Amino acid sequence: MSQPVSPLPDRGPTGRRTAKGALGSTPAKRVERPAPLRQVVYEALAELIINRTLEPGQHLVEADLAEYLGVSRQPVREALQRLQSEGWVDLRPAQGAFVHLPTDEEADQLLSVRSVLETHSAKLAAGRATEDDVKRLWELQNTGVKALADEDTEGLVAANAALHAFITELSGNAVLAELIGLVDRRVRWYYTPIARPRGHDAWNEHDELIHAISDKDADAAEQIMSRHTEKTRQAYHERPDTPRP
Repeated sequence: MSQPVSPLPDRGPTGRRTAKGALGSTPAKRVERPAPLRQVVYEALAELIINRTLEPGQHLVEADLAEYLGVSRQPVREALQRLQSEGWVDLRPAQGAFVHLPTDEEADQLLSVRSVLETHSAKLAAGRATEDDVKRLWELQNTGVKALADEDTEGLVAANAALHAFITELSGNAVLAELIGLVDRRVRWYYTPIARPRGHDAWNEHDELIHAISDKDADAAEQIMSRHTEKTRQAYHERPDTPRP
């Protein structure tokens, strides 16, 4: 059963929120077994970063994370090293671990690649989708619209990812699906802070895209997805709380 985390200061010496401060506002999340502990801890920390419970630039203290997850410090240390190798965490000599703060160039590179992959995916999906597939797309669309109405950021991010993933599945291209899978987590990380501000426009664009796929209009699906992903890229850079390294 989850236990509350003891309250500690929200801010470190640099003025940034500490990991302990961020985690203290949420119920403790004890990791589950019998999956390999190092993998479970890695997944738990990665998800806390992706959903921005742990924010970019935040100091990560092994003891705090171990207490929150209910594990020893060793699997936390191993997880942080793996997260560092994958670009989620920065390990700074004599300072410790910090959630990576992405640069504008990094965001542009990833979101541009995502645009190329998903634009082609939408084009292929329009040529392959069945009536049942389109019905499923509308179900996913309705889930997102409901999350938007409920002002549920986590639900919006999950619904957006599910809709895009299903379009990728409909493309029927296994290589394309694998490549998109490689960037999916980081796309969710970038999308979280803009999910609600961009919400109405994004889900209206999804509506247009589903109509194009339903009509088997591959050219229209390709163009709509291209505009959609470009607007997401622009929205990320224009968000009002843009952090700087």
